[in-house]
Amino acid sequence: MSSQDIFFKHQAQTTPFAKALEISHSEGMFIYDIDGKRYLDLVAGVSACTLGHAHPNIINAINTQVKRYLHVMVYGEYIQSPQYKLAQLLAQNLPKKLDCTYFVNSGCEAIEGAMKLAKRKTSRSKIISFHNSYHGSTHGALSIMGQEHYKTKYRPLLGDCYQIPYDCISALQKIDYQTAAVVVEPIQGASGFRVPSTLWLKQLSKRCKEVGAQLIFDEIQTCFGRTGKLFALQTFDVVPDILCLAKGMGGGMAIGAFISSKEDMALLKENPMLGHITTFGGHPVNCAASLATLQTLLDEPDIIDSVIRKEKLFRDNLVHPKIKEIRGKGLMLAVELGNKDWCNALVEKGYENGLITFFFLFTKTSVRISPPLNISDEQIVEACQKIKHILNQF
Repeated sequence: MSSQDIFFKHQAQTTPFAKALEISHSEGMFIYDIDGKRYLDLVAGVSACTLGHAHPNIINAINTQVKRYLHVMVYGEYIQSPQYKLAQLLAQNLPKKLDCTYFVNSGCEAIEGAMKLAKRKTSRSKIISFHNSYHGSTHGALSIMGQEHYKTKYRPLLGDCYQIPYDCISALQKIDYQTAAVVVEPIQGASGFRVPSTLWLKQLSKRCKEVGAQLIFDEIQTCFGRTGKLFALQTFDVVPDILCLAKGMGGGMAIGAFISSKEDMALLKENPMLGHITTFGGHPVNCAASLATLQTLLDEPDIIDSVIRKEKLFRDNLVHPKIKEIRGKGLMLAVELGNKDWCNALVEKGYENGLITFFFLFTKTSVRISPPLNISDEQIVEACQKIKHILNQF
């Protein structure tokens, strides 16, 4: 059997049409297949590879930690330097009320933990999220997803979960005194990088304070640095009660986190004990990679400082009759073509031209651009030329 035969026979698939590109290696902005073909990566593992592929700082941190120890004990029992150093550095770069981190393995786990913390804090059960929101695929996260198509076959889900319109101030009155938490993406991901008004996010925060609901920011796609600030909460100047991180915080390794105040996070350790528990959460190797990613961004501020300029470079170079608009902020951009077939063709022909773009879950007429933050200006221009060349073909 060929490797492709084995892949399709023995490895579970998520769609009927996996690309099945067989990878040889990756480095910098590029992924290489087993035939030696090079692809400029405009997706970064769906916003996960913040500093590109095989960044030397991350590789060195991983190699160093691998030689020291791997998993040693269920999370939260032993003092492990990659964990506490990362937690400290996060606290030093977040608002004062977000000073205590619980490390998990992924974004949906961060959401699950945050929902539990909000219920524990408020003694309420009602969770509000937004139409076209995406927070993960586990049962709790699926319960607050804002797209019924992906939920129907898995019901019953959690009760007392409701969705309201995104970026709609009048709908905020649905947040009431029975609400435990409101979970929001500061920029919606799956619907094609929808950016709300700052006024709306501020009014959302105000309403949560009025009724005593916990405001949970899902920054799983916006961290670290993708909006031009280390965190999107800085971009919009809104501080949540609980912050969820994943994807880009790991620099290519699997890690997530939910962050709140020390006082509130302490609710999970007693009455009952083990209010939240994970075996591999905060894996020392993954924490070492995340620490290296964050430290590199802090040591080299030009990387994040250049994000808004690079956004403009993309926008200036992606002017084409078939492009109706470009949504998003920073280096999370959605190229709207208004035509599903054109999107499919752009992604497929991108591979032929050595370019990787990708789809969105909820919108079929937009193509994702979310490259590593350290993509060069020359690579941006090259990528845009290839996209326009492909669009000229249909």
